[in-house]
Amino acid sequence: MGNFKINVSDAPIFILTGFPGMEAMEPWLSFPLLLLYAIAIVGNSLILLIVKEEPSLHQPMYYFLSLLSVNDLGVSFSTLPTVLAALCFRAWVIAFNVCLVQMFFIHLFSWTESGILLVMSFDRYVAICNPLHYATVLTNARIVAMGLCTLLRSFALILVFPLLLHRLPFCHPRNILSHAYCLHVDMIKLACTDVSLNSHYGLSIVLFTFGLDSALILLSYVLIFRSVLAIASPGERLKTLNTCVSHVLAVLIFYVPMVSVSIVHRFGAGLPHAVHTFMSLIYLFVPPMLNPIIYSIKTKEIQRRLFKMLFRVRS
Repeated sequence: MGNFKINVSDAPIFILTGFPGMEAMEPWLSFPLLLLYAIAIVGNSLILLIVKEEPSLHQPMYYFLSLLSVNDLGVSFSTLPTVLAALCFRAWVIAFNVCLVQMFFIHLFSWTESGILLVMSFDRYVAICNPLHYATVLTNARIVAMGLCTLLRSFALILVFPLLLHRLPFCHPRNILSHAYCLHVDMIKLACTDVSLNSHYGLSIVLFTFGLDSALILLSYVLIFRSVLAIASPGERLKTLNTCVSHVLAVLIFYVPMVSVSIVHRFGAGLPHAVHTFMSLIYLFVPPMLNPIIYSIKTKEIQRRLFKMLFRVRS
């Protein structure tokens, strides 16, 4: 990364890292990372365009999918500036306030994604367990209200992070982060004072958001499966469950890496640093890339509209 001459001041400066210990391979490792960005940005933008242009997709399920795509674009664009700067232009230094802003948005969109997956599970519950009232329960006004509540919940919880970090002194001459972007857990490790308040708050909101959301998602699917089992025809059961496959996969590719990252951070102190780096990359980069692919494969309406767009471009 080169040598840095940094003076400790009231406004600390942080140093981004790409792939510590694998500097010689960084050009090769950067290419697949940038490819993930391209797939995520193009894929989610296409989902938004298709839902907007296809009248048959103007229904609650696809409105929630659009929210998920907007959020995934937010995740990608939150990390993109510093990843490009660090890995492509070798610009490793980031100011404290800039780091705070990036950290805020990364965690904001991560927490919001959990809430969106929860409201999407509610959509599936109403569609399967109470189909006759689907249109009256999930009106446009309620969809907007659910989206706003999800965003405001995340905003209120994450806003405390930068406030708590501002009170911490950073007195090291080289505040070296573990990634090419700023995360709360990385920043508090660099403080030269007691950070128990930050750690306890971070753990409590993880349990309040991810823990509560995942429990409610699980409950919704228990009720869905109970309702499906009451259907007499095996063919109808499979057809009904097939409408949930995309959402179940989206839940798994979000929560499994998130839980794995939490376990590695808390109990994997002896693991190589590369493991921590790649787990965080999977958590932040894989869901935004896979979500549009999953929904494109599993949703015939999206497939048809996508094929129409591709053939129109070719002609």
